[in-house]
Amino acid sequence: MLLLPLTLLALQAGLCRGACVEVDSDTEAVANEGFKLGCISCKMRAEVRAKAVVSWSFRGADDKDFSPLYEYEEKRGNIFDPRFEERLDWNGSKNTEDLQDGSIYILNVTFNDTGTYMCIFRRTLIYTNYQHENSTTKIIRLQVVPKLTRGMASILSEVMMYVSIIGLQFWLVVEMIYCYRKISAAGEEALRETEAEYLAVASESKENCGAVQEAE
Repeated sequence: MLLLPLTLLALQAGLCRGACVEVDSDTEAVANEGFKLGCISCKMRAEVRAKAVVSWSFRGADDKDFSPLYEYEEKRGNIFDPRFEERLDWNGSKNTEDLQDGSIYILNVTFNDTGTYMCIFRRTLIYTNYQHENSTTKIIRLQVVPKLTRGMASILSEVMMYVSIIGLQFWLVVEMIYCYRKISAAGEEALRETEAEYLAVASESKENCGAVQEAE
């Protein structure tokens, strides 16, 4: 029974392939491992051409202000913070005409990477006669830990996923039983109507035969 709902979910995912979904970044990284800082800003008008620049800033746990960290424009990225030199790389969209994922990847995370990251999407929508500029800002508060721990949100998310799958299975079973009973009832009703019509015709034929015999 588990195969059917999973198949439905796979088909739904296939239909949604290519769509932009603004998912929040993870906020807990493990020291000495790699970590992806997610930053997604969807372009709502897919038919409109656009250019985008993604800028990242960082404020460490002991810093008072944000300092420039990274900027990506036209397939080129620049690292501004020497603390991340040779440890940071672009992990977002490759298509400059439809730049929607501005994620970056930190190699060999250290405890000094704990802090607040700010991602800014500056997008220019290019219309026929004019251009429109807008910006989107996302804040990520990252905590670096010695060992990954499962937060309550992650546990609840997994529990809800299994509950949804079980609920979907139960709903499918109920629907199948309901449809089966409805079809069976319709079949029995049709059979009774056919039988009643047959008896009526037979009775009428018998009466007609009796009338003919009396006339003779």
